Amino acid sequence: MTGVLTMTGELILVGLIIIGLIGRSPIIATAACVLLAVKLLHLSRFLPSIERRGLELGLLFLTLSVLVPFASGKVQMKELIAAFNTWPGWLALIGGAVAAYMNAKGLDLLKLDPQMVVGLVIGSIFGIIFLRGIPVGPLMAAGITAILYKLFKLMSGG
Repeated sequence: MTGVLTMTGELILVGLIIIGLIGRSPIIATAACVLLAVKLLHLSRFLPSIERRGLELGLLFLTLSVLVPFASGKVQMKELIAAFNTWPGWLALIGGAVAAYMNAKGLDLLKLDPQMVVGLVIGSIFGIIFLRGIPVGPLMAAGITAILYKLFKLMSGG
């Protein structure tokens, strides 16, 4: 039975590679290729580490890319201060705070119902391929899901 499950996982990864190529999503195709290579090279012992630390590593590189303008000197202190003297700057501040709050709610939701990860992953793939979205992580998706879940419960009287 384990062989069938392994083969199913490999077939799903091949399917994701094809979907990524057809949908012009190099991130999905590359991620599926890397994971397929890990499996085919019998390096599956590293999968738990990738699962556990992959999100952190991804967020690290995302944060690095966002902070490069500060490090390169493209954004200086006067521009930083000026950003908070405008309404778009304040909206960005509020947006960042709301996003952090939603991420926390998403984490709470994932702790309550870890099976939601499957829907979040499939929904993210759908959004990447068909809506030309960018995957930024399951926490934001879970946060949005948590808000939608609360709205649904309020509207349905539950």
